[in-house]
Formats: sequence, C-alpha cells, structure tokens
Amino acid sequence: MCRNIRQLYNFEPSASAEEVHGAAVQYVRKISGFTKPSAANAQAFERAVAAVEEASTILLGELVTNAPKKNREVEAAKARARREQRYAA
Repeated sequence: MCRNIRQLYNFEPSASAEEVHGAAVQYVRKISGFTKPSAANAQAFERAVAAVEEASTILLGELVTNAPKKNREVEAAKARARREQRYAA
C-alpha cells in the first residue's frame, strides 16, 4: 500500500501524464484500501482513477504561483537527507 502521495505541482519539467496517472492510482488505492481490486470492483476502481486523473490534470493546469520552479533532483536529495536524519536516531 502506498505511504505517501508526492507533490506534482511547480516542478521543472512539469509533471508528465504518466506521473499524474500514477498519483491517481496511488490515491484511489489509498482511499479504497485495494492494491488491486477484485473483478467485481475493477470497473469502479478504473473509473475512479480516470476521474482523479482528470481532476488532477485540470488542477495542475489552473494553479498559479510566483514561486520559482523546483528541481526534482534537489528536492529528492533534501528528502533523502531528512529521511537519513529521521532514521539515524
């Protein structure tokens, strides 16, 4: 089960369609409790993923900020440093 959903907004380059889809799947898995839905729930699961993906794409396209774009590698390095510090104790 996924443990966190990553921020997709304000990065250079912008989030790809695959990243938005992956986040939608992760979100639906989290709220449904299913890693892989049963055959009875597969259509509802896929509809939910498509709806979340569409809403996320619209949201990411409409948000505005004056903040400078973030660099994915720099943000990943910061996260690794925080994680190392957290688990070092």
